[in-house]
Amino acid sequence: MATITAGDFRNGKTFEYEGKPMVVVEFQHVKPGKGAAFVRTKMKNLITGAVTETSFNPTAKFEEAFVERKEAEYSYSDGDLYYFMDPETYELEPVDKSKLGDSFRFVKENMTCTISSYKGNVFSVDPPNFVELEVTDTDPGFAGNTATNATKPATLETGAEVKVPLFINPGDKIKIDTRSGEYLERAKG
Repeated sequence: MATITAGDFRNGKTFEYEGKPMVVVEFQHVKPGKGAAFVRTKMKNLITGAVTETSFNPTAKFEEAFVERKEAEYSYSDGDLYYFMDPETYELEPVDKSKLGDSFRFVKENMTCTISSYKGNVFSVDPPNFVELEVTDTDPGFAGNTATNATKPATLETGAEVKVPLFINPGDKIKIDTRSGEYLERAKG
């Protein structure tokens, strides 16, 4: 395992702190007029997402945390287990429902996701940033009223509900930003 010091901190650097994988969100080297220098660090727990601020001695040593990110195709779910297929080995990897974020509601079968794990333990599954899904249910659309930013609820083929412009009809394919859950545009073709 590679060792780093707090003096090596940069934004995005991952390290192990008290047995947990952390990523540096913000850091500042502070050299007060009196006393020892220190590194003020804002860090985020990669597993829980909790952000904390701590000061470290610049020579404090940490193990570098290697987070594995790999692409896998969502296959199916069985109860609280969701199965992802490794595209190289064709092995299915079960992931507990608790590791799936809110954005997973936009994922349908055969969609490629990014699985993040630390020391073999999966802690998050990220869908593609943009997906195209079919609208299965919404009130019929009507043209003409496009100047206002009026929206209506629509149910997608994955069961997720989003707000869409009034001109969208059932059967239309739309593009969604999975990070915000917002409608972007009607899909081409």
